Amino acid sequence: MTDLQKILADNLAQVRERMARATQQSSRTADSVKLIAVTKYIDADTTAALLKVGCPILGESRPQQLQAKSNAPGLINACWHLIGHLQRNKVRATLPLTDLIHSVDSQRLLKTINTIALEQGQISRVLLELNCSGDREKHGLTAEEFKRLLPELGSYPGVQVCGLMTMAARSGGEQVAGQNFAALRSLRDAALEECPPEVELTELSMGMSHDFEIAIREGATMVRIGSLLFEGLR
Repeated sequence: MTDLQKILADNLAQVRERMARATQQSSRTADSVKLIAVTKYIDADTTAALLKVGCPILGESRPQQLQAKSNAPGLINACWHLIGHLQRNKVRATLPLTDLIHSVDSQRLLKTINTIALEQGQISRVLLELNCSGDREKHGLTAEEFKRLLPELGSYPGVQVCGLMTMAARSGGEQVAGQNFAALRSLRDAALEECPPEVELTELSMGMSHDFEIAIREGATMVRIGSLLFEGLR
C-alpha cells in the first residue's frame, strides 16, 4: 500500500466508524447508509487510489469533470453519481456515465432526462432535489412544486425516481441543519401516500462532511462526503 493509499484508507475507516456509530444511535444498521465520496476537487490519480482502498461510489458536481475522470486509468469501473447541478444541454453526455443523478431540480430537466434516456435505450435513476432551506442561491424544487409534480412522476418511462436530495442551510448550525433534513424526510413520508405505485422514494441523499451525522439521525440513506476523506493530503 502506498503512502497515499494509507492516508485515504485511514480517513475512510474513520468516516465509516462515525457513520456506524450514528446509525447505531439511530437504531439502524450500518449498511442502511451509503457513502458517496465527493471528488470534485481531487485529481484522477487520488480518486483512483480512493476507489482502490474500498470506496466504490464516487460523486462529481460537474458533468465535464465526471466525463474526464470516468475515462481515466483506474476509474473505468467506478460507480459514478452526479451530485451537482445538471444543465439540460449536458444531459446527453452525462446519462451513460452515471448510476444515479442526485440533482433533478425542475420538471423541465426531468422531461429532458426522460426523452434522452429513451433515445439511448436506458432507464436513468434519479433523485429529485428539494430546497428545504429556503436559501435563494440553492437549486431545488420547493415543497409545493414537489407536491404538484408528484402525481406525474409515473409518466416518465425513461426515468426511475428513487428518492429525494437536499442541502442544509449555509447558516444556522446543527439545529437548522437538523430541521432541513427532517423537513425532507417528512415530505418524503407524506409523498409515499400519494405517489404513483411505480415510483420508489426509498433514498434520502442528505448530509456532508460537517453535518452527515445529523443527516443520518434524520433518516439519510446516502451521505455525500468530501473533505474528511482527503485530510492530510497536499
